[in-house]
Amino acid sequence: MGDQMVFKRYELKYMLTKEQRLMMQQEIDAHMVADVHGKSTILSLYLDTPDYLLVRRSSEKPLYKEKLRLRSYGVAGRDTEVFIELKKKYDSVVYKRRESMSESALEGYLSSGIPCKDTQIMREIDFAMKRYPDIAPAVLLSYDREAYYDKNDCDFRMTFDENILWRTEDLSLCSGIYGTPLLNADQTLLEVKTGTAIPLWLVHTLSGLGIQRTSFSKYGTAYQTMFENNHQTLPRRQNVPADFNPESISIVNGGNYKYA
Repeated sequence: MGDQMVFKRYELKYMLTKEQRLMMQQEIDAHMVADVHGKSTILSLYLDTPDYLLVRRSSEKPLYKEKLRLRSYGVAGRDTEVFIELKKKYDSVVYKRRESMSESALEGYLSSGIPCKDTQIMREIDFAMKRYPDIAPAVLLSYDREAYYDKNDCDFRMTFDENILWRTEDLSLCSGIYGTPLLNADQTLLEVKTGTAIPLWLVHTLSGLGIQRTSFSKYGTAYQTMFENNHQTLPRRQNVPADFNPESISIVNGGNYKYA
């Protein structure tokens, strides 16, 4: 399956022990197929303002929130295809727009502010970028992911993330894989991604293994950890501009989720 750049979905998260992860594999093999990327190491470079406005808004769980990030699959080179993504959440539904380009082209866009593509998706991303004039790379996260989609419903996805690392220096998709662990060594983050409902077999599996849904944000957790480690008080949120209207932001025609 190829990448799709536009979609909408619900995202449910669960924290698994190593034993629970192993016990789930038999059910996964019976119902799911490995994604085109299968097992991969993902680098996600989150963009934010100097006072971390985006992650602070997100942590307050508002009706509407958005994040901007760069992503690569493995450490990127200058000619590697990478992605810039605008991830929105409105009334519990996640919408994502992403555009692909070479790493060098992406770096050029970030430096100049001039889009290197004239597409609807790129215009949406550029509009969001320009809402935050001082936005810049803030935190780099890397993690090992196994991704699957349902044999009978390619819109239903499951991903398992381990070895989640974060850092605030050397903020480049071209840098190596290293950083501070975000989880314990025996923990795995399961993300269930669906446009409709969870299949019955998974409901039974989660219940049988005693796995309960959790609220977990990689970037949000890294942000909290960063200030706790430095014994700093988290900055207070600035007020949202009076003219900011979530309803004015394009979140229609989300499309189907084809990519984990």
